[in-house]
Amino acid sequence: MSTYLPTLKQLQYLVALHEHGHFGRAAEASFVSQSTLSAGIRELESLLGVTLVERSRRVVRFTALGNQVVDKAHRILREAEELADLVQAAGKPLAGQLRMSVIPTIAPFLLPRFLPRLRKERPDLELFLREETSQDAVESLQHGRVDCVLLALPFATGEVEKAHISDDELYVAFPKDDPRDPPDLIPPSMIDEGRLLLLEDGHCLKDHALAACNRPELRASATMIGTSLHTLVQMVDNDLGLTMLPKMAVDAGILTGTEVVARPLKSKSATREIALIWRKNSPRRDDFELLAEELRAG
Repeated sequence: MSTYLPTLKQLQYLVALHEHGHFGRAAEASFVSQSTLSAGIRELESLLGVTLVERSRRVVRFTALGNQVVDKAHRILREAEELADLVQAAGKPLAGQLRMSVIPTIAPFLLPRFLPRLRKERPDLELFLREETSQDAVESLQHGRVDCVLLALPFATGEVEKAHISDDELYVAFPKDDPRDPPDLIPPSMIDEGRLLLLEDGHCLKDHALAACNRPELRASATMIGTSLHTLVQMVDNDLGLTMLPKMAVDAGILTGTEVVARPLKSKSATREIALIWRKNSPRRDDFELLAEELRAG
């Protein structure tokens, strides 16, 4: 029986290839040449005595066994990173490298006022940020690509721990000259199902908006086209419909320079919870709690 153990580097190459589906892009993401990554995976296959990847000129296809090995590799790499985190957590609090995903409906509105103060108060912290949809961010967390995620709940996150940051109200945004002259609090019944513009699938704000309205017909008729809140605001400003915005975006000035008006949605569930989440039993829990405190202070 072979006693060969794959190296972490080989597993990282394999996972990168699985994620990107292309040798060149996987090598770029791994900061190595394509030949180095390809050779590392071939060596892994040779020493294990199995084929993990079927190669052709146009397609990279993982075998059934290859997919199983990738799943296991994700867990091994995550455990290795948590071992490093354990050592780091024994030192100075909230120091060293920390990778955080932030969803697009939070990042441009909270981070500009939060990051300068964090850099000043925590000079030993190297915070690496990536902006991803809620769906992609949670997947990055579970696969160990990031250490924590700043997102809006409710959203299916799996088994995680969380720290509450704030509650964020939902607003209805509409053209300034809307003939119905909407009231100060807009009831869901006033939302025209044929004119509602929402973000694409994968953004939790879409689900939060639909849940707050509690009108099943909106899910079927809403136009899910926007790739960002700024895009949706421009569409509303050009009288193409109306949309939902979080209060933090309105407060940050997203409507500046437009003829768009935003008023609170009148609904018991017209709020989303801003939270920081991390993997359950992470050795860096104290760091994440400190980071949450910093976010709350922002």
